[in-house]
Amino acid sequence: MLVSGGFLSFAEPVARALGFHEARANRLLSEGGRLTGEVAEPILGREAKVTALKEVTARLGLGPEDVLAVGDGANDLGMLRLAGLGVAVHAKPAVQAECPLRVNHADLTALLYLQGYARADFAA
Repeated sequence: MLVSGGFLSFAEPVARALGFHEARANRLLSEGGRLTGEVAEPILGREAKVTALKEVTARLGLGPEDVLAVGDGANDLGMLRLAGLGVAVHAKPAVQAECPLRVNHADLTALLYLQGYARADFAA
């Protein structure tokens, strides 16, 4: 599941392209085909990210210890603390201070190595 504090119109295509089964993000409101500048309630923030992690683990029969969560902002801290593997990626200093696992000088490929994959396991 891809959970973002950004907007669903961006998160859904990214989730599909990366093979995620679900995307959760904030929904921009529109009227007559034009954006209103408002966001639908509820706003997806820190608690919604924790809730999403709990829901997906329960649905899949996993414990939080079986989950890798990635974040960069303060609204990710609850989710990062709950996950068995919480990783701060190019994160704000406050988030880095809370996460023992940090990726600062690499791309998301580093997450594959953290999960035990080797370069030989990569498809492309």
